[in-house]
Amino acid sequence: MDGTVTKERLSFPTPLATSCRMRDAPGTIDLADGLPVPQRYWAVLASGLAVLMAVLDGAIANVALPSIAQDLNVSPASSIWVVNAYQLAVTISLLPMASLGEIYGYQKIYRFGLALFTVASLLCALSDSLLTLTLARIIQGFGASGILAVNTAMVRTIYPRAMLGRGIGFNAMIVAFSSAAGPTIAAGILSAASWPWLFAVNLPIGVLALTIGAFTLPASPPNPRAFDWPSAGLNALTFGLLVFSVDGVAHGEGHLAIGLELAGAVGFGVVLVLRQLARPAPLLPIDLLRIPLFALSALTSLCSFTGFTLAYLSMPFYFQMVLHRSEVATGLLMTPWPLTVMLIAPVAGRLADRYPVGVLSTIGLVVFALGLTSLALLPSAPSNLDLMWRMSLSGAGFALFQSPNNRAMVTAAPRVRSGAAAGLLSTCRTLGQTMGAALVALMFTLRPDDNTHAALELSVCVAVFAAVISCTRLSKK
Repeated sequence: MDGTVTKERLSFPTPLATSCRMRDAPGTIDLADGLPVPQRYWAVLASGLAVLMAVLDGAIANVALPSIAQDLNVSPASSIWVVNAYQLAVTISLLPMASLGEIYGYQKIYRFGLALFTVASLLCALSDSLLTLTLARIIQGFGASGILAVNTAMVRTIYPRAMLGRGIGFNAMIVAFSSAAGPTIAAGILSAASWPWLFAVNLPIGVLALTIGAFTLPASPPNPRAFDWPSAGLNALTFGLLVFSVDGVAHGEGHLAIGLELAGAVGFGVVLVLRQLARPAPLLPIDLLRIPLFALSALTSLCSFTGFTLAYLSMPFYFQMVLHRSEVATGLLMTPWPLTVMLIAPVAGRLADRYPVGVLSTIGLVVFALGLTSLALLPSAPSNLDLMWRMSLSGAGFALFQSPNNRAMVTAAPRVRSGAAAGLLSTCRTLGQTMGAALVALMFTLRPDDNTHAALELSVCVAVFAAVISCTRLSKK
């Protein structure tokens, strides 16, 4: 048994926890240095299943949009709200959910989010109109936010500090698998059943994760304080309008509408920041952004996910429209990237427990930029092997960056602010993906004859910028 008991002890009331307690300290367990085996493994399984569903459902509905539009008798453009409603709900609620996790305990918010997500999945499966489906997806998005906002903070309580990088690397592997497997799983389900089953399959997984989690997830101590409802509202307006303005750029909205949305986001954002300055534990973690290592890691994460999305979304267009590969071939050619992330992320996590984050992340981002550059410089008629090794190189670099960077963000924050750190980490990822998608659409508009190369060239620039930011952490503690 590798759990240890220290002077700082907390009660652990769950049944399985009782069976895992050390005999020389009955009724106590050291939460400051992770959970003992086998409880740790069961907790990892519960949290992994929840993250799997939350990430999977962020993309799985994309494949079903044509079927949903036809079945509900709505236009394809209107059906996009099935995806947008989920993403918007996640984006605007990550930081408030993280704050609630600090107030009431990460386990409670995690289980609440998982339960809400599971119930909302049933509502999605039973929806008979676009309105009811969209509302159910909003609820599902809030549930997913409860999972994702405190997930990394949960990892910090599950794993010993010496193994934290390993835990974060494993978490990155699950996210990569969910992102990669989403279209395949959706296609498999739709080949045998109707679209409601895309959501119904979450029910047994959600119930299983809830059952295991009830007995194994560690109960972090609450930090009683009033929840800042005005800041939560300002946060929703700031990020909601920001997402709408970025999405407006992507879909060619009028300049006036985009300008008003962006101005509103900036205005509410300024009020939000000013309100946070005087608060000891702000919902928008201004206090953590004053820590140089945390702030630089957050900015690096935002840039890297922007570059990742720029490349990853543009490559299918390149494979099909320029190289004239089939849809099946395109799916296979996209696979090396997430597959490499799945293989490298756990290794990178282990390395992060031993070596400085600035070194590992910078090397990863340099490799990532080299991989993107090799894709941008592809010959006019590349072979499948030419494409696959370049995709693998990009994925390897991204994985080597991601796990150490996430570990740096979490450990740079005081333990009592782990929830805020986890919430901002997820927010950076979500905003980076949103901005990357908008920039892809912008490149397709500005350079219609060379759009995929333009997106790749921009992704290289963003990756290089992220590497430069990462370099500045070499002297930070």
